[in-house]
Amino acid sequence: MIKIINLYKSFNNKPVLQGIDLEIYDGETITIMGGSGQGKTVLLKTIVGLIKPDKGQILIDGIDITRSDKKTLYMLQKKFGYLFQNSSLFDSMNVFENVAFGLRYLNLSKEEIERRVKMYLSYVNLYNVENLYPSELSGGMKKRVALARAIAYNPSYILYDEPTTGLDPQTAETVTDLIISLQQKLKVTSIIVTHDIKAAIKVSQRVALLHNGKIVAIEEGKTLLFSKNPFVQEFISAALINYG
Repeated sequence: MIKIINLYKSFNNKPVLQGIDLEIYDGETITIMGGSGQGKTVLLKTIVGLIKPDKGQILIDGIDITRSDKKTLYMLQKKFGYLFQNSSLFDSMNVFENVAFGLRYLNLSKEEIERRVKMYLSYVNLYNVENLYPSELSGGMKKRVALARAIAYNPSYILYDEPTTGLDPQTAETVTDLIISLQQKLKVTSIIVTHDIKAAIKVSQRVALLHNGKIVAIEEGKTLLFSKNPFVQEFISAALINYG
């Protein structure tokens, strides 16, 4: 379980997070939505310890990462898989090397690494692509390779930063279905940042809306469109206009 308490973060005296309070339950898929510049990605990176908050607590399975030493923080970070918005594959490495990158630090045999890479690629419906390089992949394939790399550690939590951005509707639907499949297959907790309302409704048990640095609403995914919260109504109206 992740518990965020009174979290603040500013950059150059500009407030971004202004008192975030949020509990993320084990095994759920929760989506964090909000307009551009509202701090969604900052919140994700703060949860995983890539950004240090100015104030507040983040409890990962009862341990406060904001007050942890480097060794403890590293141990906790191994519980996370992170799918970056631009996939962030290593261009000089082929698919196999990208997925295997983190596994090489686990003292596994060559055979075990090969087995795991093939297994995780199969989880994202990719086969016989190990020797291809990122430049040879479509946008959707890059996302899936990056997702295979993110789950290679057998994480308890997967963070998705705009997983469907830049993809055509059919490929975006494929990635959305993969998020659901991995949550069910791996029993992970999924935290998603997205502008894609359709995807959010489909995959999420809950949706949290971030506005002016605070969580102003938490709704069930399946009832999001029927919310009476004025912040949610305003966001949905703007999102449907801007993103279709």
